[in-house]
Amino acid sequence: MSPKAKRGPNLFAAAGLERGAPRPLADKLRPTRLTEVVGQDHLLGPDAALTRMLDARTLGSLVFWGPPGTGKTTVARLLAEATDLHFVQTSAIFSGVADLKKVFDEARVRRETGLGTLLFVDEIHRFNRAQQDSFLPVMEDGTIVLIGATTENPSFELNAPLLSRARVLIFKPLDAPAIEQLFARAEAIEGRTLPVDAAARTALIRMADGDGRAALTLAEEVWRATRKDEVFDAVALQEVVQRRAPIYDKQQDGHYNLISALHKSVRGSDPDAALYYLCRMLDAGEDPLYLARRIVRMAIEDVGLADPQALVVANAAKDAYDFLGSPEGELAIAEAAIYVATAPKSNAAYLAYGAAMRTARESGSLLPPKHILNAPTKLMKSEGYGESYQYDHDAPEAFSGQDYFPEALGRQQFYDPPSAALSGTSASGWITGRSSGASAANDRSRRLFPPDRFQRECRGRPPNA
Repeated sequence: MSPKAKRGPNLFAAAGLERGAPRPLADKLRPTRLTEVVGQDHLLGPDAALTRMLDARTLGSLVFWGPPGTGKTTVARLLAEATDLHFVQTSAIFSGVADLKKVFDEARVRRETGLGTLLFVDEIHRFNRAQQDSFLPVMEDGTIVLIGATTENPSFELNAPLLSRARVLIFKPLDAPAIEQLFARAEAIEGRTLPVDAAARTALIRMADGDGRAALTLAEEVWRATRKDEVFDAVALQEVVQRRAPIYDKQQDGHYNLISALHKSVRGSDPDAALYYLCRMLDAGEDPLYLARRIVRMAIEDVGLADPQALVVANAAKDAYDFLGSPEGELAIAEAAIYVATAPKSNAAYLAYGAAMRTARESGSLLPPKHILNAPTKLMKSEGYGESYQYDHDAPEAFSGQDYFPEALGRQQFYDPPSAALSGTSASGWITGRSSGASAANDRSRRLFPPDRFQRECRGRPPNA
């Protein structure tokens, strides 16, 4: 605020009446010193980045990237206090260029009196390109120190010129010990313990999902719901608090992170991890048909011709969900995920298609060799069309070995089956052998290769290919 806009406390505030007003537990526990911030030791520890900045008494522009409830706003406010900067907070949701211009003008006036400004912009990724560009001049001339907070990947959501002028610091979700610290502080302030048993307390920490604000809100809900001398177990707790929804946005990082984890778990032949990520997405409200389509893609891309039945199973699961709907149809999708994860893997067809497409685009409109062209007219026969063509079914083992590529291109090899194909072994059946005492390496699925596998992939392949 500018000096002109400053106002003294009103009569009610001066009388201290505000202190008796109801306040959320998260507000009561808001840290007043940086040493009270939990879960971000990598930023605030003795040798961490922010600690070193404060030791030098200098603060550059920063971008705080992390999930909700990890302390981004609180740390920004405390940094302003620690560096004697005037703290101004705004949100990209409610502000436009005109609002920013007013903030910048007030910061210039403040600067003339020797007072710097730390501008904290929440949800900065919601600003468009022009709005983000408006920060550049005032960042460069020192009118403001900008701290932007975002829950989305800055590399995708923020302009390169803005990122080049700011340092990105990552805030991590709060781990179980950090949330336990918050519960302990809450119990100290409230003067009572949470009425939950050990298992329920652990469940409450999990429900918080790494969000400190959510953890304290859950604690408040438990205290409000408790009757005299009542102690909740894990089952009763679930009914009382009606578990908060997981952090998940179908169009943002949470979505892409989980679908990437699901795909890589399937590709890595880990059905347990695949089921876990599949259920994470279903539980968060992801469209089951989207997941079914992705499993179809996995069957094509990562299993391919090593087990053609994988595509059949994945397609059948999609159709089954389409027919049954939720929740019954989701089991079909889960079965498909397990099948594709435990199927033998080959991306030979995927790579072959990509290589063939590149060659087709780069080589232009080459005429196929004349011996494989039809010759329906005398003129075409006289030009050599169809001449010396060998009918493969008349050749030994139905394989003539002719060259079918354009003469200017020469014979190419795009399709290269796995080494198991060349040795005549098979990967059609995997038997999972897991033992509780096995090492990590031995705990993976055991691959057994019955005879007569991959030979279908090799049929028609020249011996020297």
